[in-house]
Amino acid sequence: MAISNPMKYRLVKGVKVSRESDVPCLSGNCYRLRMQMMNFKSNMLHLNCELGMANNELQITNYNTIVGTHDIIFLTFDTLRYDVAQSLWQTGRTPNLVALLPDTGWEKRHSPGSFTYAAHHAFFAGFLPTPIAPGNHSRPFALQFEGSTTIAPETCILTGASLPEGLANRGYRTICIGGVGFFNQCNPLGKVLPGLFQEQHWNPELGVTDRNSTAHQVALACDRLKAFPKDQRVFLFINLSALHQPNYFYLPGATTDSIETHAAALKYIDRTLVPLWQACRNRAPTFGILCSDHGTTYGEDGYTGHRIAHPIVWTVPYAEILIERSTNLSDGKILGTLEAE
Repeated sequence: MAISNPMKYRLVKGVKVSRESDVPCLSGNCYRLRMQMMNFKSNMLHLNCELGMANNELQITNYNTIVGTHDIIFLTFDTLRYDVAQSLWQTGRTPNLVALLPDTGWEKRHSPGSFTYAAHHAFFAGFLPTPIAPGNHSRPFALQFEGSTTIAPETCILTGASLPEGLANRGYRTICIGGVGFFNQCNPLGKVLPGLFQEQHWNPELGVTDRNSTAHQVALACDRLKAFPKDQRVFLFINLSALHQPNYFYLPGATTDSIETHAAALKYIDRTLVPLWQACRNRAPTFGILCSDHGTTYGEDGYTGHRIAHPIVWTVPYAEILIERSTNLSDGKILGTLEAE
């Protein structure tokens, strides 16, 4: 089969490299989804050329070269399942993430926690989701900790009790934009994780019950990025709440949460994050970590929800990205109007 569009070729290649068992058929019609992928909008190629966000494997040999030279963004897609994320990547239904992720899509990893509070405590201590292959895997960032077997020469070792504190000690402005309840600052427990940052932001519009939560989070993030001189390095963390239950309102006609509404929520996030990517490119070279904190079940093996030891909960999508600073950007209309249906 001859394929003339390089972007389409990369998407087709993405299907071949992932195992079928990893990806459920969300619509009940896999053939239709594959055909949608083959007919993916041709302006994705123009998008990649215009914004320079090509699907290339990220090659970083030393994370010490990132700290101090790049802004750092850390986005947790709260509750996002690996199988759903990879399925939507394969079928071209998260086109703006396609433009950022490697040619193989999301990396499958294991989370250190089965719910938000536990996972983020580990993340902020430097223990991000672990590659699923056996063995010791070096970490991008770590805190000074004697006896660690996952600190390598390329690991950036920070001083402090948390990554936000360690980056603040290196001159970063640290910003937390909360999402789910563990970031709501409405009680002592809800203040623990945000309290690790110099700035903490939360209001109900950023939470799980607002169907426009990601739009509110992105608008706030863009405002905060614009508030600092471009030579002030920033560590921006956002806990994206839209995928967490309830998410039924992202699929027209749905009245209960399901794996289909979970997928619809990720599509909403994909198109709504666009202004953030452009704000990063306008401001400074940016290193990004995108991942889920845990998955969630929708009836599999009789389970519903998370905070359980189930493969769907422990298995999460992960990606590292680099966004180069550009002074020759479009006004965002290309990305802003691009959707995959």
